[in-house]
Amino acid sequence: MQETPDLHGSYPRLDRDQVALVAAYGDRRPVRRGEILFNEGDRDYDFHVISQGMVAEQEGGEIVRVHGPGRFLGELGQLTGQPAFLTAVVQETGEVVAVPIGRLRELIAREAWFGEMVPRAYLIRRSLLIELGAGLRIVGSRFSPDTRRLRDFAARNRLPHRWIDLEDDRQAEALLRELGIPPVDTPVVILHGDRVLRNPVNAELARLIGLPAPEPGAEEDLHDLVVVGAGPGGLAAAVYGASEGLDTVVLDAIATGGQVGASSRIENYLGFPNGISGGELAERAVIQCRKFGARLSIPAEVTCLTSEDGAYVVRRADGGFARSRTVVIATGARYRRLDVPRLEEFEGSGVHYAATELEALACRRRPVAIVGGGNSAGQAALFLARHASLVRVFVRGDDLAENMSRYLIDRIEREESVELFLRTEVRELNRRPRARGNRRGGQPDRRAAHLRDERPVRLHRRGSVRRLAGRQRRAGREGPRPHRPRRRAAAGDEPAGGVRSRRRAKRVDHAGRLGGGRGLHGGTAGPRAPCRADGPALRRRALSTDSSAIRPRQGRRRATLMQER
Repeated sequence: MQETPDLHGSYPRLDRDQVALVAAYGDRRPVRRGEILFNEGDRDYDFHVISQGMVAEQEGGEIVRVHGPGRFLGELGQLTGQPAFLTAVVQETGEVVAVPIGRLRELIAREAWFGEMVPRAYLIRRSLLIELGAGLRIVGSRFSPDTRRLRDFAARNRLPHRWIDLEDDRQAEALLRELGIPPVDTPVVILHGDRVLRNPVNAELARLIGLPAPEPGAEEDLHDLVVVGAGPGGLAAAVYGASEGLDTVVLDAIATGGQVGASSRIENYLGFPNGISGGELAERAVIQCRKFGARLSIPAEVTCLTSEDGAYVVRRADGGFARSRTVVIATGARYRRLDVPRLEEFEGSGVHYAATELEALACRRRPVAIVGGGNSAGQAALFLARHASLVRVFVRGDDLAENMSRYLIDRIEREESVELFLRTEVRELNRRPRARGNRRGGQPDRRAAHLRDERPVRLHRRGSVRRLAGRQRRAGREGPRPHRPRRRAAAGDEPAGGVRSRRRAKRVDHAGRLGGGRGLHGGTAGPRAPCRADGPALRRRALSTDSSAIRPRQGRRRATLMQER
C-alpha cells in the first residue's frame, strides 16, 4: 500500500531519536492487521506514532490517507476536544507508540520542537479535511435560511463538513428517503455517518460536535477574568490573562476568530511573511489559550452585564451566567450595511459580508460583485478571482489608494479576471423572478426563481463614460481612460450588493453577483460593457457607465445597470 505524500508539511516523519523521546511519555505496543486504533466519533483518544507497519485513516470505509513508520496520527480536534472525524485501521502488522492525551499536552509544553511540529501539522490536516469535505453532512436547500445558518456555523468554526444541496444533488432525495425524512423537515445534519439531527440549533450542534460549552454548575465560581468576544482582541486578552495565572473564561455567540476568522488571507500581519488565513490564525490563538488554561465557551451569547456583591455578573441567552472580578468586552466591529431598500430580502441569499470558502462555493464559475474599496474587499477580490468566472468591484471613491494597501492594489492590477468600477454607488436592488413547475409537483421552482430571474441594480455615478466600439471615451474627449485598480464587501467593509446575469451568460444564484460572459448587455445592439473576450487591455481599465449605454430589450434576462447623474 502506497503512503500518502507529505502535503505542505501535514504529515512530517519523526526520526528514531524523536520516536524514542515520544515513547518516554507513552507505551509501545504491537498491533495486528485490521486492528482499529480509534473510531470516527471517539473523544480523548490516544496520540499514536507508528514505529513499524502501516496505518490507514478512513471515512465511511474509504481510505483517505495512509501512513508508515515515523509518522503520527491525529488531527486538530485532538487538541481542542472534538471527536475524531476519521477511523484509523492497521493495514500491516507492526508497532505503535500510544501517548494518552494528558501526557500529549505535557509533551507539547516541554519539547519546543514537538510543540511546533504537531500543532502546525494538525492545522494543515484540518484544512485538508475541510477541502476534502469529510466530517459531518448538512442536507438542505440553498434557499433555506436554516441551511445557510448551519453551513455558516460550521464554516466559521472550521468544522469539516459537506453540504448536500437538495436543489442540485439528485442523490439527496434518495438519501432522505433512506433516512425516512421528508424534504419539509430539512435541513438535517448527519454526524459520524449514522446520527441524524433535524434542523438543530447551533448550541445543540456545538455540544454534539465537541465545541467548548459552558460548564454546568460553574455559576458559583468567581473567575478572575471573563472575556466577551473571541475575536483577535478577545483571544489576545485571554492569552495574556491566562499566562499570568488568571482564571480566564472566553464567551462568544458564534465562533472564534471574529472578523479575522472570516478573512480568506492576511498578508500584512507581523510574523507571517507568507501570509495566513483568518481561520488558521484563530485556531492558533485557541491552541495558545488552551495551553495557558483559558476556557472557551461557544456558542455562548451574552445578553446582560450587572454588578452583584462586589463582582460582575455576565448573563447568557441560555439563562446561565458567569461571575468575575474583571470583564473585558471585545465584541468587535459591526458590518456596514448598504442604505438601499429591501436589502434584508437578499442578505444570506446573495448579499454576504465575508469571502470565505462558503461564499466561494456559492459563486464557483459564476460572476460576483464586490462593493467597497478597503483591504478586506481587496483580499476578497483576489480570493474569489480563483473561484468565480469574473469579479467586478464597485467603489464610491476615485482611487483605490484612498483606503487600500499598496500591495493589494498591485496584485489586483495584475489580476486578469477582476474589473473595477469607480465613482459608483449601489442605489437599488430588484428581483423579478420567473417561477415554473419543478420536479416535485406544481409549485414554483425556487431554484429557477433564483438562477434565472432578473435582478437589476441601480447605480449612481458621478461623471459619465460612454462605451464605444470596445473603447471608453469621456464625454467630449476620446481615448482610453487611465488605468485604475478594483474591490468587494467583506468583513468590516461595505457589504456586497448584487445584480442579475442574463440568459446567455453564466448565470448567478444570488443578488450581489454580476453577470459575465458577453457583458452586462447580454448581447443587445449598441454600446456594450467590456467582457472577458475583449482582452486584458480593456479589462485593466476602470469602468463607468452612462445611463444611455445600457438599455434592456424585452424578452431577455440580463444584468442591468442604471444611472442617476
